Amino acid sequence: MNATERAGILVQALPYIQKYTGKIVVIKYGGNAMTSETLKQQVMEDIVLLWLTGIKVVLVHGGGPEINDLMQRLGKKPEFVDGLRVTDKETVEIVQMVLAGKVNKSLVGLLESKGGRAIGLSGVDDRLIEARCKDERLGFVGEVTRINADAVHDLLARSYIPVISTVGYGIDGETYNINGDTAAAYIAGALRAERLIMMTDIAGILRDPEDPASLIPEITVKEAEDLMSSGVISGGMIPKAKCCIKAITEGVKKVIIMDGRVPHSILIELLTNEGAGTMFLEQEN
Repeated sequence: MNATERAGILVQALPYIQKYTGKIVVIKYGGNAMTSETLKQQVMEDIVLLWLTGIKVVLVHGGGPEINDLMQRLGKKPEFVDGLRVTDKETVEIVQMVLAGKVNKSLVGLLESKGGRAIGLSGVDDRLIEARCKDERLGFVGEVTRINADAVHDLLARSYIPVISTVGYGIDGETYNINGDTAAAYIAGALRAERLIMMTDIAGILRDPEDPASLIPEITVKEAEDLMSSGVISGGMIPKAKCCIKAITEGVKKVIIMDGRVPHSILIELLTNEGAGTMFLEQEN
């Protein structure tokens, strides 16, 4: 590719940059989309590029594989009920160490190494994510009761990239493990984000789980609810779809589920007319 062709690509991105400059975009970076170091580097490059164009990026991250790894090294077997991690007192301490410590600071460091300015937060900081016990069977798994977004707004106003780990502050004084997708939906809603991008290890909503060509590029809240009732959206996709719907009802304009294993999928979604994954809308455009 010669210099003229490179310049042409940049010019094609101009309308999209103008559309999102000054707007808030929340990116949920899922644990299963973080397993490739090469892709992780590309995701951080994408985020810093967006940040440099004036887009206010908030990164909310998980870290399930890293939590599982540490638990197993400590001789503790991970347990799940309905897709949620059973979290006793020892496990919630491991979750806090991995998410608020290792993973969070690693992502902050990567963003800084790419030229960004990032600050890490957990949901405990300034009571960012307030929570209560979701189900006694799950132990210290939290249900979000309130998002206090002042600290995030302050960091965005000072041109930082907030990097948020989903450990919650319990209204009973305890620390809670919060599902990453759920936390991202509530945070994006509290920020009235222009977009919430849910990066995971799936392409999006498929009409036929065995056929990648059956990807649904756009779906309304009503259509998503109908597809859940009919069984088209099933299994582990149901809680993800519900989080997307929750974000829309909380005030997010558009939500996208996309495959974080695709190189530069964030830029494809935001800065081209190609799009990526499945976009959730309140109603048809």
